[in-house]
Amino acid sequence: MSVVDPIADMLTRIRNAHGAFHQNVEMPGSKMKAAIAEILKTEGYIADCASSENTLKLTLKYASGKPAINGLKKVSTPGRRVYVGVEDIPKVQNGLGICILSTSRGMLVGGQAVAEKIGGELLCEIW
Repeated sequence: MSVVDPIADMLTRIRNAHGAFHQNVEMPGSKMKAAIAEILKTEGYIADCASSENTLKLTLKYASGKPAINGLKKVSTPGRRVYVGVEDIPKVQNGLGICILSTSRGMLVGGQAVAEKIGGELLCEIW
C-alpha cells in the first residue's frame, strides 16, 4: 500500500489510537517519522518510541484517563507546502502546544527554531 502523505497518516494513526484509548500504535517507519516521534517523546506527548527496520512503534501517554495529546493538525501537505521564516513561526494554542518544522538543521520544535533563528517547512501543530 502506498501512502501519499506519510506524516498525515502518522498523525491520523495517533489520533485514532488516542480516541480508542490504545496503549500502543504501530506504523510503517521512516527517518522523518522517527524524528517526529523523538520530538513528541522529548516534549512529553508520548511515553516512548521504538524504531526497527521498517516499523515505528509508539507508546501513548495518558494523564488521569485523558490523552496527553488533545489535538493534531497537519499544516504542510504534498500539494501545498507551507514555509515560514523565523518571525512567522506560530505559537500553538498561545504557547500551550508545539509546532514541528523541517529545517536545514533537521526536525525542530518551533521554540528551538526561534532560538536558532532558522525557518523551514511547517509540518504540523500539536497541543
